[in-house]
Amino acid sequence: MKYLSIPVTNFKQNCYLIWCKKTLKAAIIDPGGEYQKIIKIISIYKLDVIKILITHCHLDHIGAASILADFYQIPILGPHKKDIFWVENIELQNKIFQLPKCIFKNNIWLKNNEIISIGKSILKIYHCPGHTPGHIIFFNKLNNLLISGDIIFNDGIGRTDLPKSNLNILINSIKNNIIPLGMNNIILPGHGNQTTVYKEITKNYILYNKNYN
Repeated sequence: MKYLSIPVTNFKQNCYLIWCKKTLKAAIIDPGGEYQKIIKIISIYKLDVIKILITHCHLDHIGAASILADFYQIPILGPHKKDIFWVENIELQNKIFQLPKCIFKNNIWLKNNEIISIGKSILKIYHCPGHTPGHIIFFNKLNNLLISGDIIFNDGIGRTDLPKSNLNILINSIKNNIIPLGMNNIILPGHGNQTTVYKEITKNYILYNKNYN
C-alpha cells in the first residue's frame, strides 16, 4: 500500500490518499477541505478512487467529503456511529473551528474490528474514542501503517477540551488499541509529521509520564 499526505485547511489537517500498488484502487481519508487540490493530485497519480474514509466528524476532517463523494460517485465510510453528535451539530462546529459549514452524510458507520479493502490492501478498524466518541483508526498490518486521526500525534495527543471529549478515555484508547498493535508501526497522524509508536511511547511527554514505555 502506498500513501500520500495532502495538508488542507488552516488547521493543516492531513488528508491522506492511500492506494493499492497493484490495482491503483484508492481511498481518500479525512478530506477536510480544498477539494480541488485533492482532485488535482488524484489525477496526477491516475488513481481509481473507490471510497472515502473518515476517522472522526470534526469539520477539519469532513469538510470536503460530500463534495468528493458526489464528484467520484463513491461512498463515505466511517467513523463509528457514536460520532453522530458531531454530524448533528455542524453549526456548533462552525463556531468552534471557524471553518465553512458543510453538508455531511456518510453511507456506512464502521465498527470495531471491521475489515475493509482497497484493491488488494486491507485495513482493520479500531474504535478509539477520547477525542470524539466515535473516533476510529485504520491499520494496515502488512505495511505497519497506522492512520491515527486525532488520537495521537508526533509529540502530542488529540484535544480533549471539546464537547464529548475525554482525556482518560483517549489515553485508554492509546494504551488498549494502539500500543498492542506493535512498537514499530508508523503513525500517520491527522496533523503534523508522521512518527512511530515506539517514538511516542518513549519520547511523547504525555505518554511517557503515564509510564506506558
